[in-house]
Formats: sequence, C-alpha cells, structure tokens
Amino acid sequence: MLGERLTTAAIGTSGVQGDRRLALLHRETGRVASAKDPRRWRDLLTLQATGGFPEPVRITLPDGRTVSGPNEQVDELLSAVLGAPVTLTGTPPAAATLDRAVPEAVLAAGVTADVPVEPSPLGGAAPDTFFDFAPIHLLTTATLDRLAVELPGGPPQVERYRPNLVVATPVAGFVENSWVGRQLRIGAELVLLVLAPTPRCAVPTLAHGRLPRQPDALRAPARLNRIEPLPGLGPQPCVGAYAQVVTPGRVAVGDAVELD
Repeated sequence: MLGERLTTAAIGTSGVQGDRRLALLHRETGRVASAKDPRRWRDLLTLQATGGFPEPVRITLPDGRTVSGPNEQVDELLSAVLGAPVTLTGTPPAAATLDRAVPEAVLAAGVTADVPVEPSPLGGAAPDTFFDFAPIHLLTTATLDRLAVELPGGPPQVERYRPNLVVATPVAGFVENSWVGRQLRIGAELVLLVLAPTPRCAVPTLAHGRLPRQPDALRAPARLNRIEPLPGLGPQPCVGAYAQVVTPGRVAVGDAVELD
C-alpha cells in the first residue's frame, strides 16, 4: 500500500519500526498480494497504511474511510476494494511468496495485460516480516536528480520508488552503486551495511494515489543504470540500494550521513 512520510523513526534489525509487518494474503492462492503483479493488485496503491507502531495500523480507503486491522470486517472491506478475497495478517505463511510480473512485459503490454509473472519468495530478510530481500531500502537525491534529466515534468516523486531513507548527496549519478559492501552511519546511532543495488519492478510506473502512471520511471533507469545487482541475476534496471542494519538506532530528518 501507500506509506507515510516520517520526520523521525526507530530502526531495528528488522527495519523501520512497523514496516512490512502486515500483508494481505490472497485466500485462493495463498500468495502475498503485491502491486509487483499490477494486473491483479495495482489497486493496492489506492490504499494508504499509516501508524502501526505500537497502535494498530490505520488503512485509508479510496472513499476516505479509515479502518484498523487485522479483523474480519477489514478483510471484507479490503476484499471489496481489490475485487479478490484477501486476509490481512501479521503472520507470514510458510514459504511466503508473491508474484512479480516481468517489468518489460508490463511496459510493452500495459498494466491490465496478462503478462508472465515470476514467483518471488519472501521472509529471508527478517523473521515475522514481509520483506522480499532486505529490511532497508535507501535512495539518494543524486539518483533522483539523474533521473530527472530523462523524465518529463522534472524530478520523479520519491514515493514511486518507495525508499525507507532518502540521502541528500552533493554528487551526481547513481552513487549507491559504489556503496555496496560499505557502511553508512546515520545520526548518532544507526549503522547500515549496503548489500546491493535495488532492481526495479513495474511498481514505480503505476499510479500511486494522486500520482498518475509514469512508464518512464522504469524506462529511464533501464537506459541509464542497467546493471547486475547480484551475481546470477543478469542486468536489471536499478534505482537505490538495499541495506541491512548493523547497529539499530533512531534517525530524524536532517541527520548527518557518513560513508565509511
């Protein structure tokens, strides 16, 4: 779903407090619902989730109503919005998996087309969460500025790429690529280890609430930063980087960031 912009956050070994602790399960397939399969689940991006740490998560529906879950009433309301039977849960099933549509196929055929999907397992990043690879995704202003040269209308809205942390950087280009294997210290406590560039799916191209569709949000990195994020994956359009938490801590907007 859509998230929220925070000015301060506690970050533990399982990521930002409250992040990816709940998900929707499709009752018929048992798969985790994700807009990475936009034909089926793009309407997730008409819903916004806020809070959830420690109070119950609040979900705002397209008509403006707000519900809290998980409970049976929430399940029925969300099923009606999404047109599919779903259950909101904080317990990842064994071998939790989501479907990831082939991004190039979505660009070529459109978000409503029946395109190939690939199963993507979850659960390796942190216990009892729904991360697909790592608990932290970070993005630099350098990358956003580089993409802005290619995108109509100026810099891309950061919400499209769904980072946990945005790092202001004075240099240009896809600087996160050079951070892999290095540590970042943010504020007085938090230390991250950068693991890999983030390969992008079709999600940045989709409508995000008030933001319209933007196919160039994927086409531009496919032209400018198609690299191999991990051995064996082959070249992928990458924006941002994945990281794991070495030392937990609280961060706030304006904290200094140091690269080892």
